[in-house]
Amino acid sequence: MSHGEGGRVARTTARLLVRLRWWVLAFWAGAVLLSLVVFPALSSSHGSSDLSGLVPDDTPAVATELRDAEVFGFPLSGRTAVVQRDAAGLSVYDQGRTAVAAAAVTRKEQKGLGHVEGALPLSNALGVFPGSRENGTTSITYLLFRPDVSFGVQTREARRYADRFFGERDAVVGVSGSVPARDAQGDLIRDALPTVELLTLLAIVLIVGVALRSVVAPVVAVASAGVAYVMTLRLSGAFTALVGVSSPSELEPVVVALLLGVVTDYVVFYLTAMRAELRRGRPRLEAAEIASTRFGPIVLVAGLAVAAGTGALLVAESLFFRALGPALVFTVVVGLVVAVTLVPALMAVLGRWCFWPSHPRPSEESDDELADLFAPHRAPLLEQLMRRLTSSRAKAAQMVGACVCALAVMAFPLQGLGLGVSFVGSLPQTSGVKQAADAARDGFAPGILSPTTLLLEGSDLDRQRLGLVRLGSLLEEQPGVAGVLGPGDVVPRISRNVLVRADGTAARYLVVLDDEALGAAAISTIDALQERLDALVAEAGLVVTSAGLAGDTATAAYIVDQTSGDLVRIAIAALAANLLMLVMFLRAVVAALYLLVGSVLSLGAALGTTMLVFGNLDPGAGLTFYVPFAAAVLLLAFGSDYNIFAVGSVWDAARTRPLREAIVTAMPETVRAIFVAGLALAASFGLLAVVPLVPFRQLALAMAVGIMVDVVLVRSLLLPALLTLVGPVSAWPGKHLRAERAERAERRERPRRTPERG
Repeated sequence: MSHGEGGRVARTTARLLVRLRWWVLAFWAGAVLLSLVVFPALSSSHGSSDLSGLVPDDTPAVATELRDAEVFGFPLSGRTAVVQRDAAGLSVYDQGRTAVAAAAVTRKEQKGLGHVEGALPLSNALGVFPGSRENGTTSITYLLFRPDVSFGVQTREARRYADRFFGERDAVVGVSGSVPARDAQGDLIRDALPTVELLTLLAIVLIVGVALRSVVAPVVAVASAGVAYVMTLRLSGAFTALVGVSSPSELEPVVVALLLGVVTDYVVFYLTAMRAELRRGRPRLEAAEIASTRFGPIVLVAGLAVAAGTGALLVAESLFFRALGPALVFTVVVGLVVAVTLVPALMAVLGRWCFWPSHPRPSEESDDELADLFAPHRAPLLEQLMRRLTSSRAKAAQMVGACVCALAVMAFPLQGLGLGVSFVGSLPQTSGVKQAADAARDGFAPGILSPTTLLLEGSDLDRQRLGLVRLGSLLEEQPGVAGVLGPGDVVPRISRNVLVRADGTAARYLVVLDDEALGAAAISTIDALQERLDALVAEAGLVVTSAGLAGDTATAAYIVDQTSGDLVRIAIAALAANLLMLVMFLRAVVAALYLLVGSVLSLGAALGTTMLVFGNLDPGAGLTFYVPFAAAVLLLAFGSDYNIFAVGSVWDAARTRPLREAIVTAMPETVRAIFVAGLALAASFGLLAVVPLVPFRQLALAMAVGIMVDVVLVRSLLLPALLTLVGPVSAWPGKHLRAERAERAERRERPRRTPERG
C-alpha cells in the first residue's frame, strides 16, 4: 500500500471512529458486560506448576523418572520432605522415632496416608551422610509419591504425616522441597496479584495525570486499560477452557503488566497528539480526527511490532515459551484493538475535557515555534539539547560514542550469565517452606531438598553389592557433590524395594549437591556428572544395561540446555520481526538497522545490570531461565514501538524542512511523550517486584531498567545523534530525504538569482 493510499485509509478510519463515537463506546461497554457474564476468568489454577510439565515426557531426565516410578512403584525424587532440626542436637530417641515412622509408612502399616508410597529418613548423625555441615542436629524424611499425585495433595499429606508422627519435642521445622515450594509460589502469586493491579493503576494515574496536568486523562487511560484487561483475561479464560491447554502460573502477572503498560503507552501517544491539535485551535471533533489520522497508523504499526516481537517466542522448542508467546501476542493484540478504536472515540466525546482542569487553548506562539527552537535564550531544555546534538556531525559522533560506551559497560556483567530454575530459592524468608529449607541446608548441604536420582538397571544387582557401594563412593568424590545415599547406606528393611529391588533388576541412589539444587552452579555439576556417568559405573565394576539421572536438577539442566538452544532461534525471529516492521513503516533499511542496534544495546544494558545485582545478592544461582528471554523479546518489541513513534514523527516533519530542522522540531515533543509512556510502562513492569518471588523481581528490574535506559539514553540522546550523523542516507534505499533536501536548496537559490536577471 502506498503512502497516499495508507493516508486515505487512516483518514477514513479516523473519520468513522469520530462520527460513530457513541456506537463505539456502546460496543465496548456491551462487550465487557457480555464477557463478564459469559466467559470464565483466566486463573493460574488452570496452569501447570510441575517442573516436568515444562519439558516433554521423552526427555532423558523425565523418561528416567517415569521409568524409576514404573520399576519401583514410585519415584525416589525427594521433592517433598519433613524437616526436623534442633541446633542443640536431636536425641537418639528422636532419630529412632523418625526411622520407625518411615518404615511403618513404607510397609503400609498406617492408614490415612494413602498417597504416600514410601518414606526415606536421612540423618546427619554419626557421619551417616557425608558432607553434612553439622552432626546430629537434623533429620529429613523424604515422602515418596506417584507422579500423578497433585502438588497440593502432596503438601497436605506431608503436613498430615508430620502431625501424626511427631510432637513438639521432635523439633519439626516444617514441610519443604520443590513441590511445597511450587505450591507456595502459586499462593503468593494469587495473593499478590490484586496488589500489583492496584499499585499499577495508581502509578498510571499519577504519571499520566502529572505529565498531562489533568485528572481526566488518567481516567481515559485507566478506562481503556480496564476494558482491555477484562477482555484479555475473559477471552483467554474461554480459550483455555475450550481447548484444555494449561498455562504456567507465572503468566498472569506478566500479562497484567504488559496489558496495562501497553495500553497506557498508546493512550499517551493519542492524547499528546490531541492536545497539540487543540492548541492549534482545532475544534473538538476535528482535533480528534486529525490526531487519530496522524497517530492511528503509528500506534497500529507499533502495536503490531510488539505483537510480532513477542511472537518470536513461538519458534522456541521450550514448552514454557510456547505457552508464554501466544499469551503475550494475544494480550498485545487485544490492547491494540481497544486503543485504536476506543481511545479516538473517547477523545471525540470529551474533547478539551480530556485535559481538565488545564484546558489546552490556541497559542499564538505556535506559528513562531521553529524560530523559538533556534533562539538559545528562548528554547526549552529539550529543544536546546536537540539543537546542540544536530549542530554538527562531530558533536553527534561524540554523543554516539559516549552512549555506546555507557551501554557496553552496563552490559559487561552478561559475560558471567548463568541460568537456573529456582523454586525454594525464590521464596521470601517469611515463608515456612523457605525456613524449613534453610534448616535442612544448615544441617546437611544446600542441595539436600531436591536430590538427584541415579537409576541403574540390569540383572543380579543385589549380588553386586560391593560394586554398588563403590559407585556411591565414586559419586561422592565428584566436584559439586555433597553426599550420596545409596544401597548399603540405610538399614536393609528400608533399603529393600526402596533403593534396591528385591529381584535385583534395579538400584538407585540419591545424590545431594553442594549448591542449591536448581541454581546455575548445581546445573553445571549435573551436566559434568552426566558426561562421566558411564565411566563411573564401569570404574565401580558394575554390569548394568542402563544408567540415567532424574530429579529436579537433571530436568532443570535439560530446560537450561534447551533454553540456550532456543536463544539463536528466538534471537533471529525477534530481530527479523522487529526489523521487518521498522523497514515496512519507515521505508528505510539503514535507519531500521541502526535503530535495531540501539535497541539491542539497551537490552544488553538491562540484562547486564540485572545480572550484576542478582549475581551479588545470590552468587551461583543465576537468573531464572525464562527471565532473559522474556525481557529480551519484550524490550526489543518496545524499542521498535518507540522507534516507530519517534522516527515516524521526524519523517513527517522532514517532508517540509531539512532533516536537522525536522529533528529539532519533532523530537522534543516526541521525547516527552515517549518518556511519559515509558515511565508508565516501566512502572507497570517494575511493580512486578511486589510479587515476593525472585523471578518476578529479576524480570521487574530487567524491564524497568531496560525501558528507562531506552527512553532516557537511546531515544533522547542516541537516536537524534544517529539521525544527524548518518543524515539523509538513513532513508536508503528510499531517496525522499535526499531529494527533498536538494529541492529545498534549489528553492532557496532561486530568490537570489532573480534580481540579477532583472
